Amino acid sequence: MLIDTHCHLDFEWFDEDREAVVARALAAGVTRIIVPAIDLAGCTAVLQLAEQFETVYAAVGVHPNSSADWQDNWISNLHELAQHEKVVAVGEIGLDYYRDHSPKAVQQRALRQQLALAADLELPVILHNREANEDIICLLTESPLAGKGRPGVLHSFAADWPTAQAALAMGYYLGFTGPVTYKKADDLRQIVAQVPLERILVETDAPFLAPQQYRGKRNEPAYVQYVAERIAAIRGLTAADFAQQSSANAQCLFARMS
Repeated sequence: MLIDTHCHLDFEWFDEDREAVVARALAAGVTRIIVPAIDLAGCTAVLQLAEQFETVYAAVGVHPNSSADWQDNWISNLHELAQHEKVVAVGEIGLDYYRDHSPKAVQQRALRQQLALAADLELPVILHNREANEDIICLLTESPLAGKGRPGVLHSFAADWPTAQAALAMGYYLGFTGPVTYKKADDLRQIVAQVPLERILVETDAPFLAPQQYRGKRNEPAYVQYVAERIAAIRGLTAADFAQQSSANAQCLFARMS
């Protein structure tokens, strides 16, 4: 059993064969797929997928690259959307200083308010961090989620070890994707080797970041098995044992997921 804790199944890359993608995931042993939204329109789309597919769960939030037009009243919209029984997190939210789609100050305002929303709803967060290590750790430290037992996950982790340590110290999980399988990703694998086993999640971030076996092609939830297999090898575990552990981790963090 595996859980893909981050997949953008609502994106247009899956429009032609979405049902087949879900079927292939099930055939590969993927029993749950969490689909995070990136904007308000996406929130509606991911909820529709959660209703369509028994194995799909949703997260609602506004991605930093979608935050340029952020309005404070969007929090009310997100609060209402989060009442859906298959919403398991607030996300995908965070900071992205690599792309220039939204001013840093606006990204930070959106993140602060969505962190507060998650605390109010008692939901974990799914965090995007790209070239914003210092600021995101600072905002997490200051947020109402600070001190919570299982506040969320830094998804598709690609930052340095000090950032990992800071997040882990606050109770966050780290999600790992296809790059952990890449030939030159030794630094990332060194981090994977040090993270407490009970804090590791596996994800695809599909349609992006396909594992080495499919690099350059569209990623999909079935391929999370290759991420899991590589991490199992790094940790000296059997694939089955690690799959069981990572799935237990996911169910512990995303407590609403049945």
